Amino acid sequence: METKVFRGLVVKATGSWYNVRVENIQEIFQCRIRGNFRLQGIKATNPVTVGDWVKFQLLAEENAGVITEIEDRRNYIIRKSVNLSKRTHVLAANIDQAVLVISLSNPRTSTGFIDRFLVNAESYHIKTLLVFNKMDLFEGTIKKQYDEIRSIYEKIGYSCIAVSALEGTNCNELKMLLQNKVNMLVGHSGAGKSALINQIDPSLNLKTGSISNWSGKGTHTTTFSEIFPLSFGGDIIDTPGIKEFGMVDLQKEEISRYFPEMFRFLHDCRFNNCTHEHEPACAVKKALEHGEISEIRYQNYLNILHGEEMDTEEWENR
Repeated sequence: METKVFRGLVVKATGSWYNVRVENIQEIFQCRIRGNFRLQGIKATNPVTVGDWVKFQLLAEENAGVITEIEDRRNYIIRKSVNLSKRTHVLAANIDQAVLVISLSNPRTSTGFIDRFLVNAESYHIKTLLVFNKMDLFEGTIKKQYDEIRSIYEKIGYSCIAVSALEGTNCNELKMLLQNKVNMLVGHSGAGKSALINQIDPSLNLKTGSISNWSGKGTHTTTFSEIFPLSFGGDIIDTPGIKEFGMVDLQKEEISRYFPEMFRFLHDCRFNNCTHEHEPACAVKKALEHGEISEIRYQNYLNILHGEEMDTEEWENR
């Protein structure tokens, strides 16, 4: 008797087991991968990730399945593995929109972290929405920082929205931006990702960390990436908090292509392989001098160019 093959979406990955939601009927089965199955060409710690479409067969002796095929990915977000510096970890695949949740205070999201993520997303042609959470704390210095940072990113074409997961401010507007898309949420632990999901769709009731007065440091409440269907249409991928975002497989001459404000000047540089650091007749450096490129973004570009992974406290002495 021929074994039936199912097609489904990986909605949770916990290491050796994967929850797969069967196409059309929405039933979920636990599956594992067959033998030493690996994705060809991707040296990742996780050969299967949330967002992958897979084919699987059910095992007769137990209510579980075996993944036999992974369909080609439309895109994915990848970073250096936390534990293995020479390996990579795929956060999620087949994403319509990345949603970077930014906190400007405890924990503080630096523009260095923002830019490393944006470069990664740009390299896979993934649109990114910047969500500034904890709007209820926007006053004084924090409000000034927010105004300046938002201005930098809106000027170069990124969509930005300020919200408060605590008070619900602008969350209806955010829902409209997420509707009918596969959205991946990413950010530091304590930035309020899970709390934000609960605010826009209370039926999901995700576990959130305890944060004193909504301004203390957060704890890891999301252990594994997981897809949740949104009641108003679309899906949302909740991911574990990320402390650092290590870049993967980018050639030095490629990096400036993923800075939109630099990209438009590249063809005017004297040298095709210009790094925009010390070469003469560099159009990017000229644009920087004329204020057409943000000094903060340019410094973050140099940090990425030289492989510096740690965030720079660029607001410390401002």
